[in-house]
Amino acid sequence: MKIIWSPLSIDRAREIAEYIALDNKSAYKRWIENILNNVDILQSSPKAGRIIPEIEREEIRKLIYGNYHIIYRVEKDRVSILTIRHGKQILPIDEILL
Repeated sequence: MKIIWSPLSIDRAREIAEYIALDNKSAYKRWIENILNNVDILQSSPKAGRIIPEIEREEIRKLIYGNYHIIYRVEKDRVSILTIRHGKQILPIDEILL
């Protein structure tokens, strides 16, 4: 299964990493490595994440890593990473239902 990162998900990951780097330069590198490792699981287990209750669509799911939710869509031959949000943030539906 191929993993595709949307431009929005890349921007969100960069923003979060930059914020983490303000406090700890080495912590942001670990955070990025851990996010990538978590997402890699989807190659062999694309339905590993939970269905998002607000959306209730089988193909839209989330992985939880620490305080962050990695929102993704399972497609026929790929997984599309849609966005990354802090768990306390409201998930804007228009960001993921494109």
